[in-house]
Order: sequence, then structure tokens, then C-alpha cells
Amino acid sequence: MDTATIGPALLLTLFAGLATALGSVIAFLAPRANLRFLAGALGFSAGVMIYVSFVELLPAGVDALNGLVGAAQTSAVGALFAGMILAAIMDRLVPLGYNPHEMRGGEDQPAGGQLRTQGEALPLMRVGLLTALTITLHNLPEGLATFLTSVQDIRLGIPVAIAVAIHNVPEGIAISVPIYYATGSRKQAFVWSALSGLSEPLGALLGLLVLSAVWSQALLGLSLAAVAGIMIFISFDVLLPSAETYGEHHLAVYAVVAGMAVMAASLLLL
Repeated sequence: MDTATIGPALLLTLFAGLATALGSVIAFLAPRANLRFLAGALGFSAGVMIYVSFVELLPAGVDALNGLVGAAQTSAVGALFAGMILAAIMDRLVPLGYNPHEMRGGEDQPAGGQLRTQGEALPLMRVGLLTALTITLHNLPEGLATFLTSVQDIRLGIPVAIAVAIHNVPEGIAISVPIYYATGSRKQAFVWSALSGLSEPLGALLGLLVLSAVWSQALLGLSLAAVAGIMIFISFDVLLPSAETYGEHHLAVYAVVAGMAVMAASLLLL
């Protein structure tokens, strides 16, 4: 692992995680978000992550394993699906009623403000805190994926971090709205959404501590393929369904294609 890239990779992961705090600010300033723009941004993020996973990370994993593992391509594909399974297990650990990946349209979300009755406060506060906890759990593998991608190639890390950050903005809204609505405190809502985002650099640090002692070329190849699997699962499980929820089918598809095209062009030009 190149120590010169660890610092920038951690900063990119921190940037992606703190986008949840940006979602909190948007929830306060915009009573009703531009849902078509949000849908397009989520679809665009999915296109970036899917393209990077299949065109860059998986082939890079195979190349890293060549000469070290007898069946390099088979091992990389196995790691790809292992990454998907890991992301799926993390998703299944969350109680169904509080899974932030089961997203509803923005029209169902209150814009924030004081409660009409005190009896509504505790249930909403519980929803907000449970959402923060579950998003924290989900953000750990996302932070690891952003970090390892950035360590491998900062050119890939920047667009991946931006894509993850866009994905984190509505998660920040999901945390802050019920807490703000329950307490009337912007500060509490902002703090909880920001803290949940810090789980992404925490995931990166845990990965660094665990992997640095046993880091090798073979582990690099397997990690890159597994990260590709994590990002593909996130794209199909979270980003694309959310894009359709907030917008419409064709808008989501066009945004995915645009994300792939921009990612391809950026890699060719850089």
C-alpha cells in the first residue's frame, strides 16, 4: 500500500461521508427538494460506480493477481461476488422498518419544524436515531470501497468519492428530518447526520489497520475486485431504485448512461 496516497484517500473518504451533513442543511433550507434533479444525480452516481467497477477495478484486480494466483480471473470474479454478498449481509442486518435503502418519495417527508403534539416527538426521534444507526452500519463498507479505490488510483478515487457523496446527501436528509421535526433543533439534527457520515472514514481506518499488516499484491487484487462488488451492489440496491422513486424510469436510465459516459471520458482524458 503506497503510503503517499493514504492521506489523500482518507480525505476523499471523509469528504464523501460528510455529505450526510450537506443533506441535513438541504433539509433545512429547501422545504421541498427538486426531486428530478435528485433522481438524476443518483442515477448519474450509479453510472459512475458501475462503469468504474466493471471497466477499471475488476480488470485491475485480475492484473494484480496474474502470476500470483493460478486462476487469476476466477479468483477475481469470486472476490467480486464476495463483495456483493458482504454488502447484502450488511443490508440484511438492518430491521426492515428502518432500512434507509427502502426509500420513499420526497413528498412523504416533512420539511422540518415544531411538532403539533408532544406525543409525536418520541416516535419521530426514535426513527431519526435508528436511521442514523443503520446508515452508520451501511456506510462502513462504502468508506472502505472509497478508500481502497483512492489508494489504488486517485483518478478513480475522486469520481467514486463524488458518487458516494451524492448518494449520502438523501441519507443525511433521512436522518435530519425526523430529528429536527421531533426536537425543533437544527443543531441536533445536523450533529446526528454528520456523525453518521463519519462512519465512512472509520470504515477506511479499520480497513487500513486490518489490511496494512498483511498487505500484498494478491490481497490488493482480491480487494479491488471485492470493492467492485460492493459498489455494484450499492448501485443496484440503493442508487437506481432511489433514482426511480424520486424521479421516473427514463430519467434514471439516461442519468446512468450519462454517468458512464462522463466517467469514460474522464479516464480517457486524464
